Amino acid sequence: MRNFHSHLLAAFAATLLSACGGDTVQEQNSKTPIFSGSTSNSSAAKARRSSQTPRLAADPAAKKTASRFLAQASFGPTMSEIESVAQSGTGAWLEAQFNKPQTLHRTYLDQVAASLPPGGKLQQVDFFQSFWKQAATAPDPLRQRVTFALSEIFVVSFQNSVLTSYPRGVAAYYDMLGQHAFGNFRNLLEGVATHPMMGVYLSMLGNRKENEVSAPDENFAREIMQLFSIGLYELNEDGSMKLVNGAPVETYSHADIVGLSKALTGWSWAGPDKSDNRFMGYTADPDRDWKPMQNYPNWHSTSEKKFLGQTISGASSGEADLKIAIDTLFNHPNVGPFIGRQLIQRLVTSNPSPAYVQRVARSFNDNGAGVRGDMKATLRAIFNDPEAQGLDPANQPRKLREPIIRVTHWMRAFNVYSTSGRFIIGNIDDQVVGIGQNPLRSPSVFNFYRPGYVPPNTEIANAGLVAPEMQTTNEVTVAGYLNYMMDVVENGMGSGSVRDVLPDYSAELALSENTTQLLDRIDLLLLNGQMPGGLREQISSAINSVAIPAPNGSNDSAIALAKISRVRLGVFLAMASPEYIVQK
Repeated sequence: MRNFHSHLLAAFAATLLSACGGDTVQEQNSKTPIFSGSTSNSSAAKARRSSQTPRLAADPAAKKTASRFLAQASFGPTMSEIESVAQSGTGAWLEAQFNKPQTLHRTYLDQVAASLPPGGKLQQVDFFQSFWKQAATAPDPLRQRVTFALSEIFVVSFQNSVLTSYPRGVAAYYDMLGQHAFGNFRNLLEGVATHPMMGVYLSMLGNRKENEVSAPDENFAREIMQLFSIGLYELNEDGSMKLVNGAPVETYSHADIVGLSKALTGWSWAGPDKSDNRFMGYTADPDRDWKPMQNYPNWHSTSEKKFLGQTISGASSGEADLKIAIDTLFNHPNVGPFIGRQLIQRLVTSNPSPAYVQRVARSFNDNGAGVRGDMKATLRAIFNDPEAQGLDPANQPRKLREPIIRVTHWMRAFNVYSTSGRFIIGNIDDQVVGIGQNPLRSPSVFNFYRPGYVPPNTEIANAGLVAPEMQTTNEVTVAGYLNYMMDVVENGMGSGSVRDVLPDYSAELALSENTTQLLDRIDLLLLNGQMPGGLREQISSAINSVAIPAPNGSNDSAIALAKISRVRLGVFLAMASPEYIVQK
């Protein structure tokens, strides 16, 4: 476990060097262009500068601890939040975040829809705009980060051609995950099962009872067990597999899938009646894309259903069958370790120790007041664990930052603002000219990467470890990320040639003449104060190679160019390093 950091760095660095033609970081420094441009004078940028003025922490070590915690519990630390957590502590920050009101993405899409011309339709890019805006600027960064983690477990995707017609519905699905992020897992599971976008994505919506020529669709019944609740094999409380005669024990059989699929029949669009036309989708309620599905008795199976040790009589209603199904899954002993381990992986570390998983699973099983499935208790256990805090020398937290996390981290660290107020950013999941990832555009229900992915022919594999996010990593994506971020650090983000989302580097510019202080700030914001000496020396050398001309009354623009070039160079080289890519 203790060698995972070096293994992960080596695996990523090998891919990075291959993509870059084998050059070392130092050799790459000499090829990095000197960025041009000037800082923005927008009112949005000016409004934040007073709160972002560099200031010394009372306890530098506390700031580093706060920065690492915020890298786990948010889309990335900001200097003001680092200061706040360093002074109040992580526990107080968590409790304050639990009480923050939720901002709905559907509300934003409704506002966009109201401004469209007659015949205009919402597009998936409208959701992307809302996502980036909230990820970068919302006052509830914990909810934002946990919701994104949940979206990579309970997957729906715009890659589904039908869902592209329902961007507001997909936004509402994401809102539903956020609504239950701090609630109870049972309600979250039911929210997932009854949301029409999940119904479309995994074909539960319109699932019909069996007849002489067809059987109920088994898709959602299988995935709610395999991916959303209990997994494939029986687990011990610490996440290890239970073995009988040396072999793992399957949690369910095909017969269980068949029985559960019958129990989940008859669900379709919400509306004021339960007519066959509405079940088939011919009669549409204007809000059916976000309202929970309703059950239609005419289409619900009336045969006996058997699954996971349960037997339901044919006389039971669709609503009653769903309740039994959700309760059965929710109370299965696998849920705590199965879901707990995945949340740890998404937020903290790829290879949590069995003891860490067990501590989280126990908090899931009982929050201390006899309540099972308390998400707040589960999250407290995840973030307050000694492994998450780096207090266990043998089990230091290590995970690869996936591309979306790197971009949002840059956004938050450098206080981006939107010139339009809309955060207009196009689709960036092209591997060559983007980052190879976009929110809610997973290629399948299995997410962008699997929790148990092992990169082949690596030291990680030889060590018996996993590196889930490395499933998205190859020579093309590494080169694409470097090229994309080189452009973004200099010019901001946008759609096409229009750069709507711009950084505010004013705090960094104030330090541009002092390389040590500039690197201290970049290190704290991006690498949580853990920048290795070798990397620091390399970046420092590159920054110092950009000389700032002596003022002579006529070269103000040359001085400004040199200062912003030093800042951009430091930011880019830090974000390009394997040491940054590995969250620790």
